[in-house]
Amino acid sequence: MKGRTIILDHLGDVEAAALMVDGQLEDLFLDSDAPRPGTVYRAIADRPVKGQGGMFLKTPDGAAFLRQVKGLAPGQPILVQVTGYAEAGKAIPVTAKLLFKSRYAIVTPEAPGLNISRSIRDEDERDRLLEIAHDVAGESGFGLILRSSCAGAAEYEIADDIAAMLELAQKVSDDPAREMETLADGDGPHVLAWREWVEAAEVVTTSGGFEDHGVLEAIDAARRAEVPLGGGASMFVEPTRALVAVDVNTGSDASLAAGVKANLACARALPRALRVRGLGGQITLDLAPMPKQDRRAFESALRAAFRADQVETTLVGWTPLGHYELQRKRARTPLSEVPA
Repeated sequence: MKGRTIILDHLGDVEAAALMVDGQLEDLFLDSDAPRPGTVYRAIADRPVKGQGGMFLKTPDGAAFLRQVKGLAPGQPILVQVTGYAEAGKAIPVTAKLLFKSRYAIVTPEAPGLNISRSIRDEDERDRLLEIAHDVAGESGFGLILRSSCAGAAEYEIADDIAAMLELAQKVSDDPAREMETLADGDGPHVLAWREWVEAAEVVTTSGGFEDHGVLEAIDAARRAEVPLGGGASMFVEPTRALVAVDVNTGSDASLAAGVKANLACARALPRALRVRGLGGQITLDLAPMPKQDRRAFESALRAAFRADQVETTLVGWTPLGHYELQRKRARTPLSEVPA
């Protein structure tokens, strides 16, 4: 099946959204019982962590951890936002820098100023967007970022989106209470699909869409560790308690360039493999053997592949043993936590 298709359905009892591109599962959003990223709490400072500059907080959903805290005393209320999914048994990761994000606009209460996505380069379009932003948000005092999805969008859609995010940010900021409370819920998979998958696509909302469009088969394949890379090569993506291990194999290819070809294929396929599995944290690549002189080409391919990926990923570099390490934000529900 050619083209882009967004399917909004459920995986069992779990709300889910899938993006299929030319018949391949390109992205997947899954709900869970954990607090959704984007959720805003009024939390209560609990106890500092000596030597780490952090603070444990009390929230309605359990303990949270806030890094780089200054001037926060135990018992003091603070507005924080969930940034990702916690590992099992660990505190919810939060930040004090709130973002109110939608399809076209991001409102930043603590960072004033107006910014337009650098990917929008047409000066006439930038001027049009500036006029819309000033008309709607010029007197708000909050910061505003207009996303790349604004390019070519209707004026009323952008204006309504900005106004909705400003209203939410104002409501949260002006709340006078001091007790522990959930002030705003994070977006679920269906809203995230509308917010993040902005390129033109067919949208399917009928029940059973996952089965009709091959999503269930693609999810079953993603539950397996092996990812074919072509030419007989493959990689195995296996989460452990400590990290995600990725092992690259050349398969039956015995040519001198087999290792380089397999590793370059791994670089291109890795972002999608991590996205659809919902994996983050520390990621270690055990690559196929290749000369050190070819490492730069691999690094370039890896940077290019992750540049288009929405999840924040840091390419850390090589270890003394020749492994390559990455650090990836835990922004998705792991597929392994959703019942088959």
